[in-house]
Amino acid sequence: MLGEALADTVLSARARSRPARVALIGNPNTGKTTTFNRLCGSRAKTSNFPGTTTSTRLGRAELTSSRAVEVLDLPGVYELHIEAPESLIARAVLEGDGAFRRPDAAIVVVDACNLTRNLVLVGELLHYDVPLVVGLNMVDLAQRRGLTVDVNVLSRRLGVPVVPMIARRAEGVDALRMALLRALDFPRAKRPADLPAGTSSPEALTAWADELLTEAAGASAPNGSGPDSFTEGLDRAFTNPILGLVTFFAVMGGLFWALFTLATLPMDLIEATFAYFGQLAVTYLPAGPLRDLLTDGIISGIAGTIVFLPQICLLFFFISLLEDTGYLARAAFVMDRVLHRFGLPGQAFVPLLTSHACALPGIMSARLIPNRRDRLATIMVAPFMSCSARLPVYVLLTSLLFAGQPGWAGLAFACCYLLGGAAALLSALLFGRTVLKGGARPMVLELPTYKMPSFTNALVTARDQGIAFLRTAGTVIMAICIVMWWLSAYPRVDTPESVRTLRAEADQPELSVGRVAELRARADTLEARAVQAGSFAGRIGRTIQPAFEPLGYDWQLTVGVLTSFLAREVFVSTMSVFVGGAADAEVNVGVIDRIRTMRRDDGRLVFTPATAASTLVFFVLAMQCLPTLAVTHKETGALKYPILQLLYMSGLAYVSALIVYQSLRAMGWS
Repeated sequence: MLGEALADTVLSARARSRPARVALIGNPNTGKTTTFNRLCGSRAKTSNFPGTTTSTRLGRAELTSSRAVEVLDLPGVYELHIEAPESLIARAVLEGDGAFRRPDAAIVVVDACNLTRNLVLVGELLHYDVPLVVGLNMVDLAQRRGLTVDVNVLSRRLGVPVVPMIARRAEGVDALRMALLRALDFPRAKRPADLPAGTSSPEALTAWADELLTEAAGASAPNGSGPDSFTEGLDRAFTNPILGLVTFFAVMGGLFWALFTLATLPMDLIEATFAYFGQLAVTYLPAGPLRDLLTDGIISGIAGTIVFLPQICLLFFFISLLEDTGYLARAAFVMDRVLHRFGLPGQAFVPLLTSHACALPGIMSARLIPNRRDRLATIMVAPFMSCSARLPVYVLLTSLLFAGQPGWAGLAFACCYLLGGAAALLSALLFGRTVLKGGARPMVLELPTYKMPSFTNALVTARDQGIAFLRTAGTVIMAICIVMWWLSAYPRVDTPESVRTLRAEADQPELSVGRVAELRARADTLEARAVQAGSFAGRIGRTIQPAFEPLGYDWQLTVGVLTSFLAREVFVSTMSVFVGGAADAEVNVGVIDRIRTMRRDDGRLVFTPATAASTLVFFVLAMQCLPTLAVTHKETGALKYPILQLLYMSGLAYVSALIVYQSLRAMGWS
C-alpha cells in the first residue's frame, strides 16, 4: 500500500511539473490561427498528427510570468460528429485516444458574425467535459453589421467564460489568457441544462444555438446574421461566372508578378553568397576530392535548396493575406466550375498556378485542400505545370527547332505550357477513374466575412512554411545533390592527351594573356567532358542509350536527360560541357550554335528537328525532379505516390516523345 501511494505521489508530481495542454479549436475562417499566433508568438513547432498527413502546430503560451501552457492548434472543423478527417482528429484529441494526449482545457474561437453555426460546435464541445473558454472573435465586424451580443448572457447560458476579442489587433487576448488560467484552476463540470443530449443531433443543436443567439443578441440577431450590402456587392462581382474569372486572373497575375519580382533579389543574393563561399573553398583548399565534394556537392546542394526559400516564403505570405481577406474562398468557388469537370476541386488552382514557378511550393500549398482524395489528385498532377526550371531547356530546344524564326519559336514555347496544362487536367481525369477513384467532392463552403488581413499572421505563416521546407525537403534535396555529384564525378579518369597538350601550350611564356585563358578554358571543358563520359552517370548513359534510341537520343543526349533529374536546367550545362562550352546553365547564342552542330560518334547530327521536338515533349511531360518526388513523399505520407508519379509521368513522356519522333521521322524531318 505504501509503495502504491508513493508511486501515485510521484506520478502526480510529474503531472504537475508537465505544462497543461490546451486544445485550440474552431470553424475555418474564425481567426483561430491568428489567435494562436497572438498567444504563442514564435514559440511554435509544426508537425503532422500521428498516423496522418494533417499538419498541426504546438506552441507555448505564457499565461503569467510563472505559468505557461502548451497550445495545440487543431484543424478547422465545422462539426465534430461527421466523418471528415479534421473531425476525426479533433474527436481523438478531445477523447485522448491512442497517441493523443487529452487536453486539460480547450479554447473555441467563434465568429461573432456567424454565431449560429459556431455555437453548434460549442454545443458539441460541451459534451466532452473539458474546461472550455469561448473566444468571441471579430466583434468589431459584428457591431458594424448591427449585431450586438450580450457576453454576460451568453456566458451564463453556456456555463463557460466568453471573452470578446479582435484577434488581428490583439484586443482581448490578455483577457483570454486570464479566462483560460481560471478555467484550468477552477474547472466547471456542469453542462447547460437545456443542452441537447448527445453530439450527433445537428438539428437539435442548431435549434438550441438559434435560441441562444436570440436571447444573447436580442432584436439585432436576425439582421446581424446575414451578409451586409457591401459583402453582397463584392460577392456579385467576385463569384460572377465571367467577372469572377477576370478578377481571379488579375489577382493571380498580380500575385505571381509580385512573387517573381520580390523573390529575384533575395534569390540572387543567396546564389551570390554561396558562389562566394564556393570560390573561397577553391582558393584556400588544395585540389582534390574533398574540395570537389565541398564545392560541387555540399555547397551546391545547400544553395540549390535554399534558393527556393524566398519563393516559398513569399508565396505562403501572399496566400495567407488572400485567405485572411476572405477572397481565397471566392476564388475557389469560381474555379470549381472549371476544375470540377476534371476531378479537381476549386482549391487546386493555387497549387497548379504556383507550380508554374516551382513544383515544390505548389505541392506544399495543396495543404489548403481539406479532402484527402482531392489533395492527392492535385499533388499528382501539379508537376505537369511548366516550372521556371524548364525555361532554359525550352529556350534551347525551341531555338534549335526554329533557328532564325523567333515567331515560330515563341509559338512552340507557348505550346509547351498548354501541353503541360492539358496533361495535368487529363491525367487528373484518368486518376479519378483509376487509382484515385471518384470525382472531386462537391465544394460546399461558407464564404467568410471580408476583413483586413493580419500581416503578423502572414509573416508567421511564411516563417513556419519556410522552416518546414528546410527541415524536411531541404535535407533530402541536399542529399540527392551530393549523390548525383558523386555519380557524375566518379570514377576518376586519366587526363586525356589532348588536355595535357593544351595545358602545355598554355604554359608557353610568349603567349598573350587572352590566348592563355582561352587554351586553359578549352582544356578545362575537354577534361570535364572526359570526366562526364567516364563517370558512373556517363557509363549508365551509354548502357541505357539503346532504350532511348527509338526517341532519337544518342549517349550524350541520354546523359543529359539523366543528369537533368538533379535539376532540369542541368541539361543545358551538360550539353554545354559536351560541346566545349562553359559548364553553366546560361543559354546564349554561342552555346546554341555549338549544340546545334553536335555530332554523334558516327558523325551524324545529335539534334535533328525530330530529335529536338522529341526532347522538348519529353521535358514538358517527364518527372525529372527528384526534390519534387521527395516533397510528394512528405506531403502524402506514403512512398507509393511519388513512385506512381515518377513511373506515370516518365512513361507518358517516353511514349509521347516516341510518337513525336517517329512521326516526324516518317515525314522526313530526321
